[in-house]
Amino acid sequence: MVVITGLGENDAIDPAALPSAKARRKPRFLLESHSMSGRGIGISKLAAVALVAGGLGACAVVPETGRTQFNLISPSQERSLGQQAFVDVRRKLAASTDRNATEMVRRVGQRIADVANLPQAKWDFVLFQNAEPNAFCLPGGKVGVYSGILPITKDEAGLATVIAHEVAHAVAHHGAEQMSEQMLWQGLGTAVFSSLSQMSEGARQLLYSAYGLGTLVGRTLPHSRMQEMEADGIGLIYMARAGYDPEEAVLFWRRFAEYKKTKGGASKVDFLSTHPLDEQRIANLQKLMPKARLQYRPR
Repeated sequence: MVVITGLGENDAIDPAALPSAKARRKPRFLLESHSMSGRGIGISKLAAVALVAGGLGACAVVPETGRTQFNLISPSQERSLGQQAFVDVRRKLAASTDRNATEMVRRVGQRIADVANLPQAKWDFVLFQNAEPNAFCLPGGKVGVYSGILPITKDEAGLATVIAHEVAHAVAHHGAEQMSEQMLWQGLGTAVFSSLSQMSEGARQLLYSAYGLGTLVGRTLPHSRMQEMEADGIGLIYMARAGYDPEEAVLFWRRFAEYKKTKGGASKVDFLSTHPLDEQRIANLQKLMPKARLQYRPR
């Protein structure tokens, strides 16, 4: 399963299990996140011990920010996973028949891709006919935009905000990073729990639950929020480099926040969220704006 990064609170999406458009009733605010679970990647007890022992040195550096990240997945593996998942997504979702909007998505996407730091990426920018206000990115450069987000983006600069954010997730290898962390925590859990064979079943189940909740609230969710903020910052730089006014990013996120409020989707519980609160991300964009404006060259 590949976890697709989207714009709002993210869900893990199995492309083979995507519901039809008719089956979707409530808007899901995915537009951001960004995690990926690999197909066919299982971890036995022995592999888990090896992963924990040897994988801790698997560090990489995020382009643009210089942050050190834990990543066990190679770029070629990322591209392969992304391509496979995108084929499945395109089987399940209908492409838009609006030629003008489709061309706009392709045109804006290519401008962003031209300034993005992702060697050997095979970029695809596809507009899907779906009323949900969403977009997603798969590893290796596969970006999908739902037609439902266009009334909120309003123009090319707003659309550039969305696409640059998704492209930033790909450049920063956020999906591979999340999958690597999942493998690490699973490996640690397997190594620890295999040594507790004498513990009663009830006690083991209680410990399993505590471990799962602890890693979710203590690491997974905070890390996801950090990745969202990072994608916002990288995306802001990319839209500026591509010739789009970075100030438009703040205007888009304000419109998106207002839309979510009308649909009951705005969250006020930070520590249980995969994404930063709207006011936090807007404040972060404003903080980063001076740096982005230095790279802004109108076209």
